[in-house]
Amino acid sequence: MARDEINAFLGSGTIYTGDLSFEGAVRIDGTFSGNITSEGTLIVGQGANVKGTLKVGALVASGAIEGNVVVNGKAVLHKSATLQGKLSTKLLVMEEGAMLDGDLCMRNIDKTEESLAVNNQEWPAIKESLQ
Repeated sequence: MARDEINAFLGSGTIYTGDLSFEGAVRIDGTFSGNITSEGTLIVGQGANVKGTLKVGALVASGAIEGNVVVNGKAVLHKSATLQGKLSTKLLVMEEGAMLDGDLCMRNIDKTEESLAVNNQEWPAIKESLQ
């Protein structure tokens, strides 16, 4: 399989709830709720809605993400992307217009995973208390 080849695709109009683990690259253009774990690349297309805990090797986002996100390599947020929650990554590229609403950590990933242990049910209450 070529490095850039997408080996799974959740199209627009698709709604998926559960856990997803994969190798290579996966593109989501629909709605996903749950946990995503991979050393590969997650592509969140424009119009997509992803909610949950994400631990991936690389992230390319044009859609909406809500939750705790750990990226072992590079995270790219295109101008239409919104990320609400916690992002931990070694390298971040944000286009003008992209929105990051939450915490950003750009350190050694292994040391910050403990700080991202807040589960998705606790995050809205914590966020509200900070406002």
